Amino acid sequence: MLLADFIREGTRSLGSLYPEREARSIVLMLCEALLGTKSYTHVVEPGTVVEPGAVAALEAAMARLRGGEPVQYVLGYAEFCGFRFRVTPDVLIPRQETERLVTDAVEEAARLRRKRGPGAPPVRVLDLCTGSGCIAWSVALLAPWTEEVAVDVSEAALAVARAQDFAQEAGARGASMPLFVRADVLDAEQDFDYGIFDIILSNPPYLTESEKPLMHRNVLEHEPDLALFVPGDDPLVFYRAVARWSERFLLPGGCGIVEINDRLAGETEEVFRSAGFAETRAVKDVFERNRFVYFSKNAI
Repeated sequence: MLLADFIREGTRSLGSLYPEREARSIVLMLCEALLGTKSYTHVVEPGTVVEPGAVAALEAAMARLRGGEPVQYVLGYAEFCGFRFRVTPDVLIPRQETERLVTDAVEEAARLRRKRGPGAPPVRVLDLCTGSGCIAWSVALLAPWTEEVAVDVSEAALAVARAQDFAQEAGARGASMPLFVRADVLDAEQDFDYGIFDIILSNPPYLTESEKPLMHRNVLEHEPDLALFVPGDDPLVFYRAVARWSERFLLPGGCGIVEINDRLAGETEEVFRSAGFAETRAVKDVFERNRFVYFSKNAI
């Protein structure tokens, strides 16, 4: 079988699930992962043949893709902030738009480090609803002068987060592994003996049941409901909890960033404003949609 033929047929077979361009991109990702080819191999080397021994693995992967399973779960990884994260159906697939949360957290950590000077203790970061650990790990690796504690209620998600293999990158950068802790973020009054933090981050569940008809099948049928949905009658429940965690554990002068439902940007901002946080504002993502709320705690 020619590689070009496999790509053409694979793209066609995913046509009922994805637009043609996206379907083609998914098939090319699969070929790169399983065959070691590039996105242009079939163009510059049109005679490239798929070896018979690779056909069975490709067809098994295509069957999963035709069943609506996201390509990241089929491959077992997702790219985020320049790192490759292990993902399973126990965790939400990291999204490109969330990368700005990490970028801005790293910039804030760098600002605090400059302000405090060399020899100061690490900038401490708390990541609530960590899932795969992509936020906590990315901040740790990009800002090795930080120290992360990451929380999730799901033991299965925490197992994925702890199993991320960045030992080589951490060693080269002088970064420390985040501490992953099981706790229910919605229990904002629980004992939590991990100190206080300079930065609090969270990408909590924020989609409502009413939004399900607008969502793609590969998300609805395969990504964990626990990481996606909130009760329709209380869509801001996690933000009130994060605000309370921040009241208890955010240092004066510290800041927080949460990812939000763009349809509820004003209401989410009001949660933090009403809790007494300063400079509360909504911020857009790379697609120009309200995606984050930033807040800060007044210095004493």
